[in-house]
Amino acid sequence: MLLPFFHNKFFEAGLDEAGRGCFAGPVYAAAVILPKEFYHPMLNDSKQLTKEERDHLRPIIEKESIAYSVASVSNDEIDRINILQASYKAMHLALKKLKNVPDILLIDGNRFKPYKKMPHHCIIKGDGMYASIAAASVLAKTYRDEYMTNLHYKFKMYCWHNNKGYGTPEHCNAIREHGLCKYHRKSFNIFAAQIIDDCITTDDMCTENILQS
Repeated sequence: MLLPFFHNKFFEAGLDEAGRGCFAGPVYAAAVILPKEFYHPMLNDSKQLTKEERDHLRPIIEKESIAYSVASVSNDEIDRINILQASYKAMHLALKKLKNVPDILLIDGNRFKPYKKMPHHCIIKGDGMYASIAAASVLAKTYRDEYMTNLHYKFKMYCWHNNKGYGTPEHCNAIREHGLCKYHRKSFNIFAAQIIDDCITTDDMCTENILQS
């Protein structure tokens, strides 16, 4: 069961990102401030939910949150500043868009680039521990999946409606056949000649339960 808050006295925002390990497309991040009493039995780390469950939760989170925001950083920007910095930037952009200013930030993971002077706590697997981080993971995931699904109709050969840009065998085979397009992350050194050997579904890049998309 998710914990409703980290500290009862402070105004908390949970943050998470989606798409960090993808071969193509932007990285997304979401920031969510939930009421202390918020509870939904279905809410969990987005990777543990089905697409239908995530889609069901998204409007509930948006309606019942005190504030939420979603931001993205493009593949071109990822190539310029690297994926870690791009993930931080996406989170900072999401925080900048929040209509309410939190006292504390709860970050999924073990690293974060401080935002202004806001105190923050990095929590490994926090999306499975705290409701606000779980809610952020749902928003980041659903917004990014929606973007990649829409992008699929312009580049159908990569099957992004299924793999969302992750390095699945399907995606790797399409790259081998068609090469890279303008939405691929060139800094990831994705080359048709090597990618089939490198693309293993048990690799860290492919662990975000893409088959549930």
